[in-house]
Amino acid sequence: MKIVIIGGGIIGLSSAYYLQQSGHTITVIDKTDMRNNCSYGNAGYVCPSHFVPLATPGIVKQGLKWMFNATSPFYVKPRLDINLINWGLKFMKSATPEKVEAAAIPLRDIALLSKHLYEEWVKQPQFAFAYEQKGLLEIFQTENNRKHAKHTIAKAHTLGLKDTVLLNYNELQALEPQTKINGLGAIHFKCDAHLYPNKLMQQLIAHLKNVGVTIINNEEVINFGTNTKNITSVITNQNKYVADAVVIATGSWSRELAAKLNIKIPLMPGRGYSVTVEEEKYKLNYPAVLLEGRAAVTPMDGNKTRFGGTMEITPTNTPPKLNRVHGLLNAVKRFYPEFDVPFPTEDKIWYGYRPCSADGLPYIGKTNKWNNVTIATGHSMLGLSLGAGTGKLVEEIVNEKIASINMQPYTVERFGS
Repeated sequence: MKIVIIGGGIIGLSSAYYLQQSGHTITVIDKTDMRNNCSYGNAGYVCPSHFVPLATPGIVKQGLKWMFNATSPFYVKPRLDINLINWGLKFMKSATPEKVEAAAIPLRDIALLSKHLYEEWVKQPQFAFAYEQKGLLEIFQTENNRKHAKHTIAKAHTLGLKDTVLLNYNELQALEPQTKINGLGAIHFKCDAHLYPNKLMQQLIAHLKNVGVTIINNEEVINFGTNTKNITSVITNQNKYVADAVVIATGSWSRELAAKLNIKIPLMPGRGYSVTVEEEKYKLNYPAVLLEGRAAVTPMDGNKTRFGGTMEITPTNTPPKLNRVHGLLNAVKRFYPEFDVPFPTEDKIWYGYRPCSADGLPYIGKTNKWNNVTIATGHSMLGLSLGAGTGKLVEEIVNEKIASINMQPYTVERFGS
């Protein structure tokens, strides 16, 4: 079949990888040059530990407190927007203990699948993207979060993530002897890995081109040719591409594109920021989530350290709020007091938009409206972590195979059509 994949992030490219392997003719279309999307600037985590979705009771309450703080870790830009209101109401309804509990298994399943597939990729000579399994530290500074950590570890164990342990301060500091840590302790999720996203994306694009996948940059999809319940072509601002099947993997722009096909996806863009430095004085051994600071720190590719975080629910055309980077670097300083990371020039600050579903689970699958359209979006902050696994699931959906995991939790129209 001729398959057109719309979106050149990790989800679209992973889908292309597996669909090409299964014998299809693949065209990937992206409206950018594919050099700096959200798949590049993230923390690089491959993290089965992230089995708690974004939509939790605590984040709703905290988000209201942070709403008018320009440097806060979680921020919703106040505005009269029917899509934001619709998403927000569904988000709040999803933020219950029962639904958080129900999300844990599907988040674990797709993360473990994806991790296994990345481990298969790195065995191949065309891939060398600094993949390491050292685990992930979740460092906490308060007694309340120490108590909560015990519950998190117990939950991880029930999910089969048995190599999750609680570290006291001395055990935590021993892992990073070259720098002081301000923290009471940490959870060590030994199941987690990390990689250098820039190398992964560059190598994946090079591989796809080498095996005959057509990659179209700087063309925006504006419409579709249809016939009853099938898409027959994808129309861009420059060309028309005949298609036997279509995959929509356009991240934070998926809601608008899917609407052209009368598909409703509750989804909002969540902007995040990161700064990457190459100075030895910021060297760390382990990637870490700074719990109270809601920031991430990752040693990458031997000589790099990436500081990332914040979640800013805002339109994709909103100018960046660089003050948020001050909040990010201040959070790092509170946990690593010897890290005096200077505020970078604007060209050194990366920002991108994560596609946030209304319940923290991705949307993966077909819809009732079209026979030959597969949706793969809504991965929030887990796009890279779940990328390889999502690509494999898309291949199984398109080829009508039995899926590797239970697909029901990711149903595209679970909020109604």
